[in-house]
Amino acid sequence: MLDQMLYSLAKPVLFALNPEQAHDVTLHNLARVSRSPFLNTQVARWYADRIKPLPTQCMGLEFRHPVGLAAGLDKEAAAFNALSALGFSAVEMGTVTPKPQPGNEKPRLFRLVEDKALINRMGFNSGGLDAFLQNAQTIDDASRARAVVGINVGKNAVTDMADAHYDYATALQRVYAKADYVTVNISSPNTKSLRELQNANYLDDFLSHLKRVREKCEQVHERTVPLALKVAPDLSADDIETISELVLSHRFDAVIATNTTIERPTDLKSSHASEAGGLSGQPLTERSTQVIAEFYQHLKGQVSIIGVGGISTAQDAWDKLVAGADFLQVYSMFIYQGPLLVREIVSGLHQRVAQAGVSSLGEAVDLARAR
Repeated sequence: MLDQMLYSLAKPVLFALNPEQAHDVTLHNLARVSRSPFLNTQVARWYADRIKPLPTQCMGLEFRHPVGLAAGLDKEAAAFNALSALGFSAVEMGTVTPKPQPGNEKPRLFRLVEDKALINRMGFNSGGLDAFLQNAQTIDDASRARAVVGINVGKNAVTDMADAHYDYATALQRVYAKADYVTVNISSPNTKSLRELQNANYLDDFLSHLKRVREKCEQVHERTVPLALKVAPDLSADDIETISELVLSHRFDAVIATNTTIERPTDLKSSHASEAGGLSGQPLTERSTQVIAEFYQHLKGQVSIIGVGGISTAQDAWDKLVAGADFLQVYSMFIYQGPLLVREIVSGLHQRVAQAGVSSLGEAVDLARAR
């Protein structure tokens, strides 16, 4: 197939570059495509238009199918149109911080090719909200019709933890009008002390602040934008129970499980395995599914779960859905497998629906969960 051949030709060239250079080259070209309605249409004909719809509901939103792109690829909102044309049913842009910041020193992104994984310690490198929102003006109606707009927000590194909620409140207020949903990222391991926000001592007040900000935004914009909380995979059972109680009490709409892990499985083969930062990709597959299942035990469908972490096959996707996810995101495995990954996952899930003898993915998942 020509579409797979194109990525097969591009991948060796990109993998010959260091990972951050490859990312920058890829994003630069996707941004160029995004600015051209003609090129977007052509890309969509090869990718998005060839994915059979599999309607999915999550956070009260409707998705064309259950596979979206996780935050981290398009941090500057420069390539939404092209990414939607590649077939994602949602594109989560960011993480964006209120003020511009360079992030951590390079090198800060590593491929673990033998393990089909990545390690990053980017540190919320961001052009800031002004540049982000300027770029977001280029999102066109055709792309919005294909993909839900997600925006992932974080805090600046120089902001004290005691004032972290101000950064998130500022970001939420400013992106609200552009977003279909907003993700609150408190689980990156690469911003000092950020994960402390997941502790009960911080989280209750933090979520309360954001709840009040959203209520004000709802009044101003006369619409409700769902809020998702992105959590780490390195949580204890008690942490998961506490976070579940708090997202329920503060009426968050989703938990995204999970971010990258600071743990290092003993069977990693790559020479980069000891690099500091967050590990993503295939080594995270089982742990993220386990965390999803634990959250589902507490949330019981009252708060949506978005599953992310090492999804490389339709089986991986199915496992996360049955464990409790309502929607899915990919990133690292997209880097390794290319844009056909989305179509292959959705096609495999269509087969699950047919095998179950039902008419929707939701029905097939419900039957599997009941077993």
